[in-house]
Amino acid sequence: MTTASVLRTAFAAFAAVFLPIAAASAEEPPAAVTPEDAAARSILEKADQIRFPRESFQVDIGIVSQTRDGASERRRYRVLSKGNDNTVIQITEPAEERGQTILMRGRDLWVFLPNVSQPVRLSLSQRLTGQVANGDIARANFSGDYIPRIVRSETVEGEKHHVLELNAVDRSVTYHRVLFWVAAASARPYKAEFYSLSGRLLKTARYQNFRTLGGKLRPTRLTMEDALKKGEVSVLEYSDMRLRPLPDKIFTKEYLKKLVE
Repeated sequence: MTTASVLRTAFAAFAAVFLPIAAASAEEPPAAVTPEDAAARSILEKADQIRFPRESFQVDIGIVSQTRDGASERRRYRVLSKGNDNTVIQITEPAEERGQTILMRGRDLWVFLPNVSQPVRLSLSQRLTGQVANGDIARANFSGDYIPRIVRSETVEGEKHHVLELNAVDRSVTYHRVLFWVAAASARPYKAEFYSLSGRLLKTARYQNFRTLGGKLRPTRLTMEDALKKGEVSVLEYSDMRLRPLPDKIFTKEYLKKLVE
């Protein structure tokens, strides 16, 4: 058999197997976005804009965590965020941990430690402190990580709320599933329930103490209660938020490595 014959035979075999698949795929248009999907997405994005600015910003976060036996721990962080994919978390208290810095790019996280040559890889779901996971601070909004749908409406404290079910886009996000209560009239976030891959309720968060922060009325307190260990609570207080330009170089391993050396 000549080389040309071999190539014709090979191409015929390839075409018989793969071209019908390609043709079938080409005939299947992407699923249309339904009005219900669009409505859920709009509600989620509006709530996210209330929680955090779209623009790059800086904010200080104080966290007090309390255990069932009454012991408490206080920590403070400064967060620099640009979009939903670039975040730097600096530990400012306790003093002995000052200088430790967490970098998030996309859904990849690293912690930089003084006098340690290589950063340590983290996950969004790992505990930062108390009931707070890395992703609770590092990821500024839900819109980029979850697919929303409206499951029902509820009246809470005399006000109608949409209840959104948020399903993770993949396994790298902080939680597998979230139920998110959003006020229908104002789009203010009210409450969130966070679930594991197995469907177990992990913790409940409540958005409280709405005040002007970063030029907009936002929740300045987030209370997170552990659903598995009753009585264990972390309270996050947000302060000194300001919009500021943040150069891209801040969100690089090379830049942060120099800061902690």
